[in-house]
Amino acid sequence: MYYSMRAYAVVLLILFTLGMAVPVMAANADRYSYITVQDVQIKLNNGRAIIHVNYKVDEGTRFIFFILGKQDLKNKLMKILNYQDAQMIRIDLSSADFTVEDAAVSYGNGIFWYPSHDFNVVIPMLSVKTPQVTRNFTMTKQFPGGMGYFTTTPLGIPPDEKK
Repeated sequence: MYYSMRAYAVVLLILFTLGMAVPVMAANADRYSYITVQDVQIKLNNGRAIIHVNYKVDEGTRFIFFILGKQDLKNKLMKILNYQDAQMIRIDLSSADFTVEDAAVSYGNGIFWYPSHDFNVVIPMLSVKTPQVTRNFTMTKQFPGGMGYFTTTPLGIPPDEKK
């Protein structure tokens, strides 16, 4: 009698534990904490990547941003993008812009290679644009294989950066 009661308690404990784990396992892969990524657009030129991220934040966190600022949001987006040297240009509650200076390898004469890159969440829509071509991916956690491209300006210097 004692062992059967103990067995029932163990079974109930296991069922309770599984019941708690199922919602966590069902979490969206495109979600990190209170951020749900919608799409990422990467524009490449001269080894620099300009990254635009569209996302949604949970409604309950919006009020906290107005009180405490957006530093935590920036840190979480940096974790999602997985670029250690990214610099934030702009951020709000639905999108952000970052720049990565040496995202691509230069082979000289305006020839660049943007290597494969892993993100820390699934990106529902990823677009990588160079001066020559745009590659689109859906439901991906990485930019696979890398991509070569050429600059379209003399000496590889964009017109807005000439002095």
